[in-house]
Amino acid sequence: MVLSPRIAYLGPAGTNSETVAHAFGQQWPQPQWLATSTIAQVLHSVARGEADYGVVPVENSLEGSVSITLDMLWQLPNLYIQQGLILPILHVLVSRCAQLEQIQRVYSHPQALGQCQYWLEDHLPHIPWLPTRSTAEALQYVEKDPQAAAIVSPRAAQSLDLPVLATDLAADNLTRFWVVGSQFQTAGSHTTLAFSVPENRPGALVRALTHFAQRGINLSRIESRPTRRGLGEYFFSVDLEGSLTQPVIQEAIRALLPETSRLCNYGSYTITTVEIPAAATG
Repeated sequence: MVLSPRIAYLGPAGTNSETVAHAFGQQWPQPQWLATSTIAQVLHSVARGEADYGVVPVENSLEGSVSITLDMLWQLPNLYIQQGLILPILHVLVSRCAQLEQIQRVYSHPQALGQCQYWLEDHLPHIPWLPTRSTAEALQYVEKDPQAAAIVSPRAAQSLDLPVLATDLAADNLTRFWVVGSQFQTAGSHTTLAFSVPENRPGALVRALTHFAQRGINLSRIESRPTRRGLGEYFFSVDLEGSLTQPVIQEAIRALLPETSRLCNYGSYTITTVEIPAAATG
């Protein structure tokens, strides 16, 4: 076991990814932190051996899947899911403007902008939404631009002591993260696979998924993503309820293999919810 693991996440300080990374790293006395500029860099860091673990978002309850995470796992070899972590997401609007009417532009990560779109349409309907590489990076624009606002976490707002003009911009907002590493695991509550089928023909996906239905295995998530090899070619990412220690899961995967042109098994893992300290919620 690594005593001081290197844990990569989407930075800078104050992102939700950092919150999840620190929650995961609590099991070690002195983890090393590696803040990156993009989600892709997190996964590349693990693949190249520069980090022992990478924390990446995979699915949001309002905006759906984080496609870059699914795509990079499909492209990079020897990456496996170590744990799933669910974070309740709290967004606040910060600005040096005294009133909402004075705001001329809003910055944040595209996922956060999408999660808060209904609030923005109701309260700032004619203001441009400008994407940044992370929610915390959006703070840089507020510091330099007196007419700008940013959607960030409460902890990020507190770090720079910026005025908060609105809170709780998106209700029932949860994001599921994966901790990715190089160790293949067989125990847990969920298993994730990705596969492509040999031909784009009627019934190909149904035949593949039938192996799970016949054995009573529930799929808690299924996503299709382009393989980037040609128009109309896709791979499918699925979460199974169950672990690779169960014979029925093993049987289903063996039966699935001949139906696929490529099959990636990311292993089994447990999913837990991150508890946010009261001080971090605003």
